[in-house]
Amino acid sequence: MSEDDGAWFAAKSHGYGSGLPVAWQGWVVLVGYVAIMLAAGLLIEWDAEFGAPVGIAIFFIATVALTFIAKAKTRGGWKWRWGKKD
Repeated sequence: MSEDDGAWFAAKSHGYGSGLPVAWQGWVVLVGYVAIMLAAGLLIEWDAEFGAPVGIAIFFIATVALTFIAKAKTRGGWKWRWGKKD
């Protein structure tokens, strides 16, 4: 595939889904996701009464957002791969 295809993530060579980022935008999304997960975990740890429901909601929303972004920006799309070149 062309290197200038607008993809942010590489396709996995085996299985279904996205691999590592191949563009700076993908790295920003991945680092942002990790930062959000850390902040949500700290929120849960800091205040169990208020933070737990909010933190769990943040985990869910951020994971769904990452999934949609990765699926839309993966080179070659998401499909099952057996290790053969596309």
